[in-house]
Amino acid sequence: MQSPASSHRSRIEQHTIFPIPLDQRHGKARQLFSLWFGANLNVLTVVTGALATTVFGQSFLSGTVAILLGNLIGTVFMALHAAQGPRLGVPQMVQSRGQFGSRGAAFVVTLVILMYLGYAATALVTGGQSLHAIVPAISVHGGIIVIGALSLAAAVYGHDLIHAGTRAIAYISGAAVLLCYVALVIVGRMPLDYLTRGGFSVAGFLGMLSIGVFWQLAYAPYVSDYSRYLPPDTGPRQAFWACYWGTTLGAVLPMIFGALIGPAVADGDVLKAIAALTGAASTPIALLFAPGVAVAGAICIYGGTLAVITLVQTFFSGWQADWRTRAPIATVIFLAAAALGTVGAAHFLPLYSRFNEALLYLMVPWTAVNLVDYYWVRFGDYHVPSFFAADGGVYGRYNVAALSCYALGIVVQIPFMATDFYVGPAARALGGVDLSWLVGLVVVAGVYYFSAPRHAAHAADVRETG
Repeated sequence: MQSPASSHRSRIEQHTIFPIPLDQRHGKARQLFSLWFGANLNVLTVVTGALATTVFGQSFLSGTVAILLGNLIGTVFMALHAAQGPRLGVPQMVQSRGQFGSRGAAFVVTLVILMYLGYAATALVTGGQSLHAIVPAISVHGGIIVIGALSLAAAVYGHDLIHAGTRAIAYISGAAVLLCYVALVIVGRMPLDYLTRGGFSVAGFLGMLSIGVFWQLAYAPYVSDYSRYLPPDTGPRQAFWACYWGTTLGAVLPMIFGALIGPAVADGDVLKAIAALTGAASTPIALLFAPGVAVAGAICIYGGTLAVITLVQTFFSGWQADWRTRAPIATVIFLAAAALGTVGAAHFLPLYSRFNEALLYLMVPWTAVNLVDYYWVRFGDYHVPSFFAADGGVYGRYNVAALSCYALGIVVQIPFMATDFYVGPAARALGGVDLSWLVGLVVVAGVYYFSAPRHAAHAADVRETG
């Protein structure tokens, strides 16, 4: 008979980065819809939508079109990663060893750790602002700690609780988004010229479109983390469309609301703008949004923890990390994110925009290499034990073709960059339009396809190594 302690431990996820045994696979592809729909329904998504009419100076109409197009385009790449989890049973960053080599993937994993840390910090800031709006006696910094503690607990508990949390958030924060729109119509505190403020510029429009694209591309390192428990016979099309519509609808609805209230946002505090525009309804709105931010923070802390374990295991291949290892690593990530959030809270919106820009340039080449390798080079045929071999198994320690294409992807984007700190010559010639992400995707995909090892040779290697 199990003791209460052992029973409690059994409810905590026991696995980290290693393959999920077939007898522990569970769930349906449709659960990916609720996961990504709920994961997007939080104040941070509203903040992102507000960039359209604040940082990028667009009118509500042009900002909305940019949001729609950016998410519809970006989610294609994000959802293509969904099929990798059920087939391979490992987190996304472990699977990257199949493209970059066991040690070659370490740079990308390090980059992803920084990405998780940055997004965790932004989630905690918006959570802290939410709690402060609900209970003014709690400072923003105090709210950051409270939301962070809830996120940490969910991240330590693991995969199944995060799935359950996002299913609940799909209803709770969904009600918050609906209430936002209804309150604006009923209270009607928007000035008459509100929807016509701002204007249209090609650079601003494409800037917001790029933010929408990268909002979805930024999920690419997460996707397999939450689909790896699904049975291996889960259809790739089922996984793709569940992720696609879940994350698209979950992102677009709050982003458009953010664009709507953007002109009222001051100092990056979206909750104050909501309070000014919705009156008494702002308190229940904030209450309904707060759990969503905690879940978003949990997703970042959980993913960051898996990435840290992946990085360490790269150099210590015999290390068998379990949930006891995951807990202290998750705690360190929480503390680092809370520190970053506390420092950056005063100038949150501009910092968040620059953070998104920097990640966009660095993650696009990885996505191109990963998807081309999986779908067009190896057709999903990977030797999973090699992911954990000290010498990289059939993939070796370094895949020169993939690493070269990744570097090329960064270099070719430079002339097309248009940021606060640098505008490339191609971007200047295009009137400040930033098309770097598109150039990076197209160039890297084409070059890698023709330079990567062919599928047939790889399959022979897999058969020989068993």
